[in-house]
Order: sequence, then structure tokens, then C-alpha cells
Amino acid sequence: MEELTTFLTSIGEEVEDAEEVLWKITPLLAEWLSKKTNPLWHHGLLTPSSPVVELGCGISGLIALTLSPSITHYIATDQEYVHRLLRQNLAANVRTTPTPKSSKSTRGKQKIPKAPSRSNITFTTLDWETDAPEALKDCIEGEGNGARDEDRGFDVLISCDCIYNEALVGPFVRTCRDVCRLRPVYCAEREGEARERRRPTVCIIAQQQRSPEVFEVWLREALRVFRVWRVSDEVLGGKLAAGSGYLVHVLVLRKGDS
Repeated sequence: MEELTTFLTSIGEEVEDAEEVLWKITPLLAEWLSKKTNPLWHHGLLTPSSPVVELGCGISGLIALTLSPSITHYIATDQEYVHRLLRQNLAANVRTTPTPKSSKSTRGKQKIPKAPSRSNITFTTLDWETDAPEALKDCIEGEGNGARDEDRGFDVLISCDCIYNEALVGPFVRTCRDVCRLRPVYCAEREGEARERRRPTVCIIAQQQRSPEVFEVWLREALRVFRVWRVSDEVLGGKLAAGSGYLVHVLVLRKGDS
């Protein structure tokens, strides 16, 4: 967990109290996450072997399309009604993993049809009030049961502009908590003995500032079960910095809530 400790101390100040903090954001977040200078990549929290989950992906699939070429698998979740348009957007834009071609050509023989290319983006429905996050990886085709049983968690959870009324806050925070419980809890004092264990899940929560009241309700609820950092302007860069109307927070599950 040493990498996570270094990452958390570099991104900005930890939020201790809700009183401290006062869909255009999606392309900006996608751009920020894709940069290899991003601290998630720099500190090894995102790697080519990372599984990532997104809550409330919407129909564009932009973040999935941006990150998926650099990681092992991306699970995009939302309500079923977005699935058709999301599938169309992914089909039109996704970078597929091609199946290997044979190096030999045979004359006079009928060509063997190529197997379809395979994307590492999977959509599955996730109702924040009724569905169980521990089953999320069951939707990945070709993943053996043993691999799923070994690690049902994710390196990173992403949410972009999902909280726009107070009724969503409780179910959203509980879902984030339940996803994070699939991995060990972050504990800086024990990072030496935890080096070989699965890394804690890091939540990246991006929001457009609309209602201060809704934001404060979300922050108070999040602080009950998460440690929360607001990402600094220096780390975010100009497009997401103060004055842009956007906020990006990093959450890790509190000790004792795993």
C-alpha cells in the first residue's frame, strides 16, 4: 500500500469536515485520467493489469473508451435503459482486441472465417438499491470461476456527475462502499505487511457543481465511511481547477468499515 500512501499525500488535502468545502465534465475527466502523468498511473494504482468499474456510465461510454486500451478490463454500469445507445457508441468507437492471425497461407483451401474481435469493455446493469456489487465480475465473458472467486474487487472505481439530487446520495455512497469492501481497507500504518495483498479500491468521484445543498449531503454521507481528498488544482490542471465549476475527489474506505 506504499504506492497508495504516496498517491494520497500528493493529490491534495484530505477533507475532514463537510463544512470545509464549498455532463460537460466527462470529456475533461477522461482526458485527465488518460494522461500517463496522472498520479494514478504515476504511483502504480492504475496499471495494464487493472480492473476498473464505472458507476452511472451513461450512453457515451467516453471514459470506458479512453481507459480500456490501457487496462485489463473495464466494467461500465448503469440502468438497463442506457444499454442500447451505449452499445451502439461502443461498437462505433471501441478499439478491439484482434484475434491472432496465422502466419501461413494455404492456396486452394477455403479461408477459415476469423473469430470476432473482442472488446475489454463490458456493460452490466447495477441498481444502487437492489443489486450486489460482488457479482459484477460475473459479467466478464471467458473469465474462469477461479479467477472471479479469487478477486471480485477493482483497482479503481470511477463516477462522473452521477449525483444531482439528494435521493441518490445514500444508495450511491452505499454502492461505492460495497464495491470497496471487495478489497482490503487502506491502512497506512500496515502498508509493509500488506504489500502482497490486493490493493484497496480507490474511488474517483467527479462532479459538476450545481446544488451546494446536494453536494454537502453527499460529502457528509461519504465522510461517514470514507476518507476523502479533494484533488488539488496543481494535480488537476486548468480545465478542472478551481473556477471551472467542477470538483474531483478521491475516496478510500475508512479503517473499520471493511
